[in-house]
Amino acid sequence: MRLLEGKVAIVSGIGPGMGRDISLQFAEHGARVVAGARTKDNVDAVVKEIEGAGGEAIGVHLDITDQASCDAAAAAALEQFGRIDVLVNNAFSDGDHRSFTSADLDNWRGTMETNFFGTLQLTQSVIPAMKDQGEGRIIMINSMSSVRIDPRFGAYAASKAALSAATKTLATELGQFGIRVNAVHPGYIWSDKQKMWFEYLASRNGITYEEQFDQIAGSAALRYLPDSSEIAGAVVFFASDLAKPITGQALHVNAGHWFGG
Repeated sequence: MRLLEGKVAIVSGIGPGMGRDISLQFAEHGARVVAGARTKDNVDAVVKEIEGAGGEAIGVHLDITDQASCDAAAAAALEQFGRIDVLVNNAFSDGDHRSFTSADLDNWRGTMETNFFGTLQLTQSVIPAMKDQGEGRIIMINSMSSVRIDPRFGAYAASKAALSAATKTLATELGQFGIRVNAVHPGYIWSDKQKMWFEYLASRNGITYEEQFDQIAGSAALRYLPDSSEIAGAVVFFASDLAKPITGQALHVNAGHWFGG
């Protein structure tokens, strides 16, 4: 069953992880994908994968901190496919990883510029088309960090918490136009980068990698850490008509590592 047949979706922050997996799953479910990022090679690789599997996609240069770039991405989607049904706000900055006492607040502003204001800029760019259609889906890729705070993630956590509040505001204001706004909140996402982080933590804490992994993954209800392809399924759900009565919600997709609500 193809849940997104005939839909047109813009996905920001295309890279080798979440952006790629969301785009591929959208295409598998019948969506035509507008893949956007600052790095052309990442965009081209995902477009090639989608086309190789028989799907339709175009790539655009997209810097969400630049309003003109956001507007151009929306215009490209309309020119190529004639509509915009779904926006996935996946682009992000992970902050400077410094404690607040040693932080440069200009770095916090930079993180906020991407994760909060940049996300809202791209959202503004697609709303006119969605209003004209009388329907649309906006999906924020948020984070467990918006509610579960770890040391040295202050800039990232603050920006994602602000985005969480904005998600509810947008759902409230845009519902009258048939536009649904929801958020997916991953926790730890298993990847090579995550493995390297666990190796660092194990070395810092004086324990083995296996012990470090078990400390974190073992505290999840399902006793494992999902990868980005699994999390992408939740994004497909929010983009589909299965989620028609759902808006303003935060879905925590983390194998039970943290229970939101």
